Parts: sequence; C-alpha cells; structure tokens
Amino acid sequence: MSDPGFDYIIVGAGSAGCVLANRLTEDGRRRVLLLEFGGSDRSVLIQMPSALSIPMNMAKYNWHYETEPEPYLGGRRLHTPRGKVLGGSSSINGMVWVRGNALDFDQWEDLGAQGWGYRHVLPYFRRADAHGEGDAAYRSAEGPLHNQYGSLKNPLHAAWLAAAQQAGYPATEDYNGFRQEGFGRMGMSVHRGRRWSTANAYLKPALPRQNLHVVTHALATGIVFEGTRAVGVTYRRGDAQHTARAGEVILSGGPINSPQLLKLSGVGPEQELRALGIPVVAHRAGVGENLQDHLEFYFQVESRQPVTLYSVMNPLSKAMIGARWLLTHDGLGATNHFESCGFIRSRAGIRWPDIQYHFLPLAVTYDGSSLAEGHGFQAHVGPMRSKSRGWVRLASADPADKPRISFNYMSHPDDWAEMRACVRLTREIFAQPAFDAYRGRELQPGAAVQSDAQIDDFIRAKVESAYHPSCTCRIGQPDDPLAVVDPECRVIGVQGLRVIDSSIMPAVTTGNLNAPTIMLAEKGADHVLGRPLLPASNAPAYVAAEWQTAQR
Repeated sequence: MSDPGFDYIIVGAGSAGCVLANRLTEDGRRRVLLLEFGGSDRSVLIQMPSALSIPMNMAKYNWHYETEPEPYLGGRRLHTPRGKVLGGSSSINGMVWVRGNALDFDQWEDLGAQGWGYRHVLPYFRRADAHGEGDAAYRSAEGPLHNQYGSLKNPLHAAWLAAAQQAGYPATEDYNGFRQEGFGRMGMSVHRGRRWSTANAYLKPALPRQNLHVVTHALATGIVFEGTRAVGVTYRRGDAQHTARAGEVILSGGPINSPQLLKLSGVGPEQELRALGIPVVAHRAGVGENLQDHLEFYFQVESRQPVTLYSVMNPLSKAMIGARWLLTHDGLGATNHFESCGFIRSRAGIRWPDIQYHFLPLAVTYDGSSLAEGHGFQAHVGPMRSKSRGWVRLASADPADKPRISFNYMSHPDDWAEMRACVRLTREIFAQPAFDAYRGRELQPGAAVQSDAQIDDFIRAKVESAYHPSCTCRIGQPDDPLAVVDPECRVIGVQGLRVIDSSIMPAVTTGNLNAPTIMLAEKGADHVLGRPLLPASNAPAYVAAEWQTAQR
C-alpha cells in the first residue's frame, strides 16, 4: 500500500517528535505524517506523576532495551528504558525539568555544533517554557511546556537544603536560570497535577489540525531512498506493510532507535552494514557511536523519625492517594517527589558543575523495584560528564530485532575518581547538623565502605543508569568524519533526511535530558521550515569566580 505524499514524515512521537508535529503544522500549509510504534498515553499510570516507576516497567509503554554485559560493572546488563507510547520517554520519565548548564552548549559549539551555543539555545528554551517564576531573561510563562516546583512539605527537603549550606555550598534560586551551581528547589514537568509530557503539551493541541496525520502501532522498517535522497518511509502496522512518501523525512526515535533505523536503511559504518548484507547508501562512521549516559547511585540513610514516604508505601495508602488524585489531581499523587536538588563541582579546576543530586524522602530504587525495610531517605548522585563512550549496533538486518547497546560504563579511569568524590562529598552533606534529628545508620554504601577499593566495589555492584542515553548521531561539521548531522540537523552525505532528538547532542548535558531534547526540537523546527532563527540572547551565566582553586 502507498500513502499519498506528505511534506514531512516524522518517525517517533516522543519528546522531540511531538514538538515537531506541532510546530511544522501550526500554519496549516504543510501536510505531516507522524509515525509512532506505541499507542495511546491515556492511562492513569502515565498521567499521575507519583506513579512514574510503573509505566517505565511495562512492556506496553517501554521498548525494554538492555545493555550488553558491561565489562567494567562485573558483566551486569543494565536496563535502558525508552518510551513506546505517544509522548515517548516524556510519558514514562521522572518528569525532572533541567535545561543543563550554559557552558554545556558553548562546549557543543567547540565540538562543531555551530549555532548551538548558549546564546542561541536560550531563546528556544524560553519558547518552550511555561513557568510562572524567575528572571524573564531566562524564563517565560508563554510556552506550551508547563513546569513547576513541588510543595517541599516534607521536612527532609529543608534538612537537605540546610545541610548543603552548612557544608559550604551556595543556594540557587533557579538552576534553570542564571545560576545552576548550588542547591535549591527542583522543577518538574507537571501541570495541574498531571504529567506534562510533550503529548499533552504539544501533540494534543495539534491533533484537530487537518494537515496532521498520526499513525500509531506503526513500526518504521526503513527509509526509502532514490539514489541518496530520502523520499519516504516503509512501516509495518499489524500484518500489513506500508510506504509513505514525503519531501523530507525526520527521524525522532531517540538515541537507540534513530541510529538503528539509519543503519537498517544503509546509512552508517560501511563495514557493519556490509557484514549484515545491507546495501550502503552513505558511509557515516559515527552513526551509533559516541553513546553517552549518566550513571548514578542511591546514597541511602535510615531515618530516626517516621517522616518519610515509607508511611504511605502500603496498598491502602496508595489506593487513597490514587483516589484523591483521580478526584482532585492534587496530594501526593501530583508530585514526582524529586522536589530538591543540587549541582556541584567534584574538585577545584572544574569550571562548571559535574555532579548532580536529586533528593528523595524515601529509600527506594528509581524504578521502584527495591524498597528499604523502614524509614529512610536518599540522594541520587552521579557525575555529569563521564569520559566513557559506547555504541548502538545492529543485531541483524531485521527491523524487529532489538539493537545491541553497550555504554562501556566506567571504562575511563577519571570516571572512578569522580564516583569516589560522589560518595565522599555526599557523606559529608548528610553528616551536617541539619540532619542530626533524622540521621540513622548509613544504609548504602554503608559506613564500612571507606577506601578507594571499597568504594569501587560498591560502584561496580550498585551503580545504575540515570536513563539519559544520548549523542549517537551527533551534530558536527560536514568535514568531520564522525559527525552524523550538520548544524541544521541534516544527515551528512544524503538529502531530504534529518535527525532531531537527543541523539544529535555532541555531548550529554549537565542534568536530565527532557528539557534540552524539547529545545532541540523547537530550534530544529525552525531549521526544517527555513525560518529566521530566534535572536540570540545576551543573558549571562554564572561561573564560580574561584573555580580554578576551590571546589566550593
């Protein structure tokens, strides 16, 4: 079957794809086809913020990828969840709203992403932003993506913020504004008590448009080329195979699926493709390489007072929280519970923060699979700029086969030094007087874990992904043999094909990835449409005056 022609085909209705679907259709002039392998996001488990760990573990909503055995983590296979639903990973993530540090984007420019410096991207963060607080040079209340702060009602959040200042760290009023470095309130993409995914923020307002066509349960199987020009996409829906044609194809499947589809279609490392019998359309050695992520561990402490969320981790309390949320969209069901945070530098000589904290008034794993036996609290902590690099490679030429994924976690010696700093600096914060009334024994890593070797053993056994895979189709200059797309997101070496999602990041940002992925799509839409880019910002960004000589 062959569909009539479209102006654009977008593959993937996730954090980037929903933004593009909205922006490319808003003037009514262009016909857009949006393909998504998952289905509807109409589920209480997706829309209720506190249920975040449930859809992340459901095959209905998650591709359920896992890594190859990771050689530096004792051969463990790590979970690599990716959203398979309208809204993509923004429908199953932790809803933490972090733009990244200004210097991340200036580093992108240094790596070849011309026009993607902080002065260029800040206007696109503002275009997406619907946030009622903060300096107007950095924040806006006018965009579609609502984000807000939590209530901070749990007293442990106040203890965390006070302890950080007692340890000598500054406070920051808005880590998404002038100053990221420091400790403060953490934002979440929640609006009126509901998860504010890109499906809710961007796609649903666009669905009534006659020029937008959304097809769910559609597995993209290949890009159709005429010579080196992309002219369409083949996809499987049920038992039927379809072909849709368009003037331009945009891949927004994310850092795992976008390189997979490029390779299946003949764009990638020539040797890998030929070994699988895939005809080579364009040799691009960087497709699927440069894979980056954030690792973290959970520093857990027993609470001497029964003030943690453990009190409601029972079936009756959960039912009551759910019932209240269904009736009023408020209460404990309306928060992700990550309401305070911190960004610090691991040592002197680091110019901008390279450690991130999420504080949680409960001792539990992020995916909800393991709960401490009693009251506890924890900080999720991990380095932001690991030097380890991994890859995404095809297992076969069958589009239904999951690709092979290896992050090569902890393969660089500097990563171990940073993880040791995470343990010791966090232990110091929890030792401050603000926690005296609450602090019991250290549950994890445990007080006996002190030496470098002991910390390394703990990290090897317990560190987990923060679920921020990225950088597998990175932006660069056309003469860079490892770049995949140029600064206008066009795949180098072919025509009529772009990638716009977190895979095009040259380097992972300092923080969670949903906000910068949305920014990429906001700016990418202007590149696709050939519109003038938003005027660059001259808003400054904080850098610690004594960063060369002081850690704090």
